[in-house]
Amino acid sequence: MTDATLEGKVTIVTGGSRGIGAAVARWLAERGASVVVSGRDADRLAAAVKDLEGAGVVHGVVADVAKREDADRLVEATRERFGRVDILVNNAGITRDALLLRMKDDDWDAVMDVNLRGAFLMTRAVTKTMVRQKSGGRIINITSTAGAMGNAGQANYSAAKAGLIGFTKATARELAHWQILVNAVAPGLVDTDMAVAIPTEARKALLAQIPLGRMGTPREVAEMVGFLAGEGAAYITGQVFHVNGGLYL
Repeated sequence: MTDATLEGKVTIVTGGSRGIGAAVARWLAERGASVVVSGRDADRLAAAVKDLEGAGVVHGVVADVAKREDADRLVEATRERFGRVDILVNNAGITRDALLLRMKDDDWDAVMDVNLRGAFLMTRAVTKTMVRQKSGGRIINITSTAGAMGNAGQANYSAAKAGLIGFTKATARELAHWQILVNAVAPGLVDTDMAVAIPTEARKALLAQIPLGRMGTPREVAEMVGFLAGEGAAYITGQVFHVNGGLYL
């Protein structure tokens, strides 16, 4: 077991059933945090929680963060089980890729709902709890290199992730009064199901643009999230940290 630096902290990780979210949940649990992971697929979430059991205290809540009722219920369920919320990681995200001229309204709306509206709903819900607790807090938004440089065929995803960067900066200004720190982590091409779904030629083209010459791992993203959750980041807010092997310089 790694040295516990987050003992007594309670964390919510949305979209925590796989990929970056599961890696973040494991990293935080290994360091002593109590972690609540959410996802929309009950079976996948149950499997993820079982897989994470050895890392520490992990609890699963089925929720669609794009729905206000689910976001509020997720925060309340965390409070009921652990008594408080100290850290929120807004990781839930989806893609519905298509070239602009072929993109359907539903493709745009679905990506905006999960990737941007979901972060708004969760942040609003958890902030109410953090303010009442009067002990500060950390909110870490998982954005993307796509939000900084844009990706062809991902107008919806790039726009949502760029919006998340603006949301991070605005809320960081608002919430600093309560010592609630808000930052963002922007992964590049990371070895997850989402990356595997990218057509082979497009993935090769992206890899060719990465100076380090490889995809990142979910654990490498989790390391940055974990740093922002810890005491070493107590004077950092409103920032975007790129984890992309040099894809975006």
